[in-house]
Amino acid sequence: QVVADPGCRIGSVDVLEAGEREVLLGEWIDSAVVVPGVSVVDLFEAQVAASPDAVAVSYGDVVFSYGELDRCVNRVAHWLVERGVGPERRVALLLPRSVDLVVALLAVLKAGGVYVPVDPDYPAARVEHVVRDADPVLVLDAEELGRDFSGYPEVSPRVGVSLSGAAYVIYTSGSTGLPKGVVVPHGALANFVVDMSSRFGLGVEDRLLAVTTVAFDIAALELFVPLVCGAGVVLADKEMVSQPSVLLEAVVRHGVSVVQATPSLWQSLVSYDVGVLDGLKVLVGGEALPAGLAAALVEAGGEVTNLYGPTETTVWSVADSVSGVGVPAIGRPIGNTQVYVLDEFLGLVAPGVVGELYIAGEGLARGYANRPGVTAGRFVADPFACAGGRRMYRTGDLARWGADGRLTCVGRVDDQVKVRGFRIEPGEIETVLASHPEVERAVVVARQDGGDDAKLVGYVVPAAGSSGSGVGAGAQVDEWQEVYDEVYARSDAEWGEDFALWNSTYTGDPIPLAEMRTWRDTAVDEVLRWAPRRVVELGV
Repeated sequence: QVVADPGCRIGSVDVLEAGEREVLLGEWIDSAVVVPGVSVVDLFEAQVAASPDAVAVSYGDVVFSYGELDRCVNRVAHWLVERGVGPERRVALLLPRSVDLVVALLAVLKAGGVYVPVDPDYPAARVEHVVRDADPVLVLDAEELGRDFSGYPEVSPRVGVSLSGAAYVIYTSGSTGLPKGVVVPHGALANFVVDMSSRFGLGVEDRLLAVTTVAFDIAALELFVPLVCGAGVVLADKEMVSQPSVLLEAVVRHGVSVVQATPSLWQSLVSYDVGVLDGLKVLVGGEALPAGLAAALVEAGGEVTNLYGPTETTVWSVADSVSGVGVPAIGRPIGNTQVYVLDEFLGLVAPGVVGELYIAGEGLARGYANRPGVTAGRFVADPFACAGGRRMYRTGDLARWGADGRLTCVGRVDDQVKVRGFRIEPGEIETVLASHPEVERAVVVARQDGGDDAKLVGYVVPAAGSSGSGVGAGAQVDEWQEVYDEVYARSDAEWGEDFALWNSTYTGDPIPLAEMRTWRDTAVDEVLRWAPRRVVELGV
């Protein structure tokens, strides 16, 4: 018998079976662990005391022990305090990956300040916006760090900080079209670092290869987790990251045991030499892990962990050990983190049902700097908290619980995409394309054409009268046709096979046509031997 209740809406009806609510709010998100009530700086200093002579960080031929690094950090920290750095005072770090970067990060934290990481290789407009929006008391670049700090004390300045105080502000993309600063407190950073340290069990003999720009929040794992475990950080510069052969050579040369990277970078390394990954701890995150790549990483013999988390919940919030079979799950929450899969009315959905993923717990950021309205829209009240006042973050990601209590991501509630770990709003790029006077409309999508590396592709409709449509388009096509007919479609050897300017470096004379034909045919055979999907011929 169904009794109608005029005050009842469908969204308020509990559709969970007996026991499902207890599982969803208990067993599957029970992540309580004890974390010392200290900051990352305190954890680092404890490790300095435990192993002062162990290798802490290396960059090329530059190697610092824990003791050497700490003394250098302390000198810079005292100078920062002298310059007015302290709790809630921001310092913009405009530094490339180097030992100086590690020193600067720790020095700002030891001075009680808030670091704002900025990649100097980013577009000038983005760098300018971030620095202006962050309103730092100091911009620390290579020139500033090049000064002589030898006159400052080698001991810690011992500036007290609150665990609820800000540790860093990191800028991420968003629907507004401008980067937003996410304010992460000391307690959230410490909770994350402690969980990752215990999860991966690093020790003095371990080396982690740091490949991520500091402006990407996952760099926090690479730079802080080893330094609270006694392990060593091996810094890779941007040139190394762009060359798989050089990066893998560094893995072997430095005895690297742990590498964290996006699926895009892992794909390039697997394609180059999968054998080097044998025995490596492989950490994957920043974007969806394709099943094929997951299988290849597991087959390579590494210990593979899939990691998930938005910047607003302090790097990673969910983790899973990858089996290499089927679509990789993102797993269960890390320490002191709660995750919910909810419907549009913030009600729990049953296992197997797709809903939006919300995250609560110790990892939540304080919000967006100087943007209370946007903060209120993404950080909402947690209806499942035992005590009032707790918040949860709306990720915008769609997910579902598996029967084994592991989460799987299945898409987005909006059009946002991730490319090489960076969140991108296609609508923002469409607006820029459409602003061109010769473009009437534009659409931007993320495509994976025959590979796992997503790329942004823009499609445009030319405006009437532009060189891409109407009369202009016809004239352009006619011009192309004329060039083709005159240069490439002629049957005589002089025009049909144009080897002009191919002169001998010995005599300066043109290379005989027969030799050029032999060279060309051999080159084509070499290209085709690799069975490409298609070959684009550009002239010869």
